[in-house]
Amino acid sequence: MARDEQLKEKWEYLVKFLSDKFADGELLDLDAIIYLIGIQELGQLHRKFKKDEKLNLMHIAICKLLEPYGYYEFDFVDEDGWPHYIMKEQLPALKAGEQSVLMKEAIVLYFEQKEFFN
Repeated sequence: MARDEQLKEKWEYLVKFLSDKFADGELLDLDAIIYLIGIQELGQLHRKFKKDEKLNLMHIAICKLLEPYGYYEFDFVDEDGWPHYIMKEQLPALKAGEQSVLMKEAIVLYFEQKEFFN
């Protein structure tokens, strides 16, 4: 199976699983999945977040997701438990579709590293 087909298959499976678990089957979009990863990485699963915290959660997730690609590196966890990252390399200019593919690929890799697909 081609790499693109594998990515598509794994992505669709992941979206269905997460949508069933967290959105009563209503399909989650890319941003919602990034948000869930941010909550997972923060580790504060059962609390309400303010608007600015929600943006920070997405930032945490994006840093974590792009870390294996060399764009970010984990730095430290602050006194409130929030992880911080250092930008190691500027992201290349990508078209919207290319950004979407990169993030989907990074999310699938994240879940593969968590042995989700095994």
